[in-house]
This record gives sequence, C-alpha cells and structure tokens, in this order.
Amino acid sequence: MTRLIAASFAFLLALCGVAAAQTTTPALKASVIVSGDVVRIGDLVENAGPVADVPIFRAPDLGTTGAVATDRIVDAIRSHQLIGIDTRGLSEVIVTHASRAITPQDISGSVAQALAGQYGFGEAHDIFVKFDGEVRTLQVEASLTGALQVLALSFDPHTARFDVTFDLPSSAALHGQAARFTGTAIETVDAVAVAHPVEHGEVIKVSDLTVLRRPKDDSGSLTDSNAVAGLAARHPLRPGQPLTTSDLMKPEVVLRNDTVTIVYEAPGVTLTLRGQAQDAGGVGDTIGVLNSESKRVVQAVISGPDRVTVGPVITRVVDSGEQSSE
Repeated sequence: MTRLIAASFAFLLALCGVAAAQTTTPALKASVIVSGDVVRIGDLVENAGPVADVPIFRAPDLGTTGAVATDRIVDAIRSHQLIGIDTRGLSEVIVTHASRAITPQDISGSVAQALAGQYGFGEAHDIFVKFDGEVRTLQVEASLTGALQVLALSFDPHTARFDVTFDLPSSAALHGQAARFTGTAIETVDAVAVAHPVEHGEVIKVSDLTVLRRPKDDSGSLTDSNAVAGLAARHPLRPGQPLTTSDLMKPEVVLRNDTVTIVYEAPGVTLTLRGQAQDAGGVGDTIGVLNSESKRVVQAVISGPDRVTVGPVITRVVDSGEQSSE
C-alpha cells in the first residue's frame, strides 16, 4: 500500500511538471507596445527566460506601428538558443512604439498661453491662433510629462504675427523635430449667431442660437443669448454671421391690414371698436389704425395680439374769462 501511494504521488508530481513546462513554453505575442528604441526578445516572446532583455530589432518611429514577420522573429532568436517557440499560428507580430502625442491643438494652446497677459492680450482661452501652413503632431517619449517651454518668442502688435520656438526638457525626440512656429494671433470674444436659417419675423429661441468667436475689435456683435431669445428676425438670418441689434426686432403681434380691436380708455369709460391696422408692429409700438365706423385713422399703441389701445384725447378748456363779451 505504501509503495502504491508513493507511486501515485510520483505520478502526480510528473503531471504537475508537465503542466508547469507547458505554461512556461516560449510563445509569440500577437501585438506588443515598446517604450524604447529597440525591440527585445522578451517584448515579442512570452516566457523568454534569460534572453528576454536581448535586443533584436530597431523599434518603429515614436507613435507609429509596424509589423514583424514571424519567420524573421524566429530566425533572429535562433542564435540565442531559444527553441521550441509556439508561434500560435501568427504570421506577424504588431509592434507599436509608445509615445506622447503633442497635437496641433496642444501647440496652439501653448502659443496662446505664451502670449497671454502680454502684448495687450488677456486670457489664453480668448486668443485665436492661426499658423502659417500645416502643423503636424509632435511625438515625444511617452514617459515625459509637463508643458512645452518657450525658448524664444516675438510678437508684432501691428501685424498680429508671432514667432515662437518651444522645447521639452529631456526629450531627445523633440530635438530632432521642428519646434518653431509662426503665424498670427488675435484676441476674440463671444458673439451670438443663429445655428440654422431663421426667416423674417420668426421669433428666436435659445435653442436656435449658437456662440461664435469673433475678433475683439469687431464692435456691435451681441454676446448674450438670453437677451436675443424672444426677439424676432428683422430680415432673414443665416448661420455664421454674428447678430447685431439691427438684425432683431420685437415680435410682430399685429400685421398690416389685420383686423384689430381698438380699446378706448378714459377715466370711468372703456369702449371697444373694430379697426384695421395700417402698419405692423410689436407690443408697445404705436401704429395707425383705421376706425371701421368713423373711417378715420387714429394712432394707437399695440397692447397685445390683434389689440390696440387709444388713450383719452387731451383737450384744452378755454377759460370763460378769455371769452370776449358781447
């Protein structure tokens, strides 16, 4: 019995050994990300053992991806005595060189930040930057953090042109790329515009509006969406054009030739008559109204939709002392 137990135990140990061997079999990875300039055996192969740190290929450029054929990998590794690699049926391994991408938007923000608070500029978020030509994304080492630092900066307020050179300390990659930029920079402010076409007389809602950034020197543009909402278009409005007070009017609640109710008010007396509007207007506007009964045009104030009000006519009472006696 003791021998049987021992034999069984030895068999189990052998099975465990086989399993362990299976879990440590060198095997290709389908895709890898490297942070350095070289690709090592351990980057491409799981369980590479003592040769994991041996470099065999040059890494792709920063921020780019390349494919390495499986045959090339196996040939490069063979001389390092790593055999029995499980290729997992892969024809190639995808290799990406990790990087930190500094986008054109990041660069624009860095220019604005460099100009903010000087040369008459205000906050960085109000500065619009336009580069001369296309600006490409800068790829630097993934481990590097922090903002771009200004090496040189000049700005001409008369032409709005800037010339700036940036650096990122400890980045060897940046030193090999063009980090000098030129262009123009102007300060901008919010301007309200319609988000879609609005026709004449249409009442504008907040949902009809959007905000544009316009040069600060452009005067007359409206900046408060809430102040615009509730007004009507004086003429057809189109997107992309900042609104001014001349583009808007009070909503017309009475149109020309509309039939309206004329309310005549005097102390202790209120009369209503029918009339015809001779003009269009909004609440509070004074328009001419044709009295349907007398056929006379009176001036009335629009007090609501299809409703106008006429106040008492002030007449001069002649003092009896001024009358000549017969």
